Amino acid sequence: MSRKTILIVDDELSILVPLQFLLEKEGYTAKLAQSGKDAINKIAEVQPDLILLDIMLPDLDGYEIYHMIRQREEWKSIRIIFITAKNREADMAKGLAMGADAYITKPFSNTELINAIRELIGPGV
Repeated sequence: MSRKTILIVDDELSILVPLQFLLEKEGYTAKLAQSGKDAINKIAEVQPDLILLDIMLPDLDGYEIYHMIRQREEWKSIRIIFITAKNREADMAKGLAMGADAYITKPFSNTELINAIRELIGPGV
C-alpha cells in the first residue's frame, strides 16, 4: 500500500512547515504550495489524495482554486479541506455549500485535523 499524498496550500511558512512535519509523522506524504498558481502546478504534478486549502492567498483565493480543481474531470475525486482564519459562520457555510469536504478554522488542534483527514482518506500508509 502506498503512502497517501496531501498538498498543503498556505502562504505562511509558519503554517506549512509544522503541518508538513505533523502529516509526515502520521505516515502521509506532504507537498507544499505557497500560492494558488503553485498549487495548481503541484496538483498536476503529484495528483494528491487530499488538499488542505487556505482561502486567503496572495494571487488566487482558495475559492477560485477550489473551482479550478472541480472543473477538471481528473481532479474531481480529490478531497478538499479548507483551513482558514475566516471563522465567520457565513464563511464556513460558503465553503461547505461549495462542496468542500470539511472547513477547519485556525487555530485548530492537530488531533482535529488528523481526525478529519483520516475520516476522508484513511490512515497515511
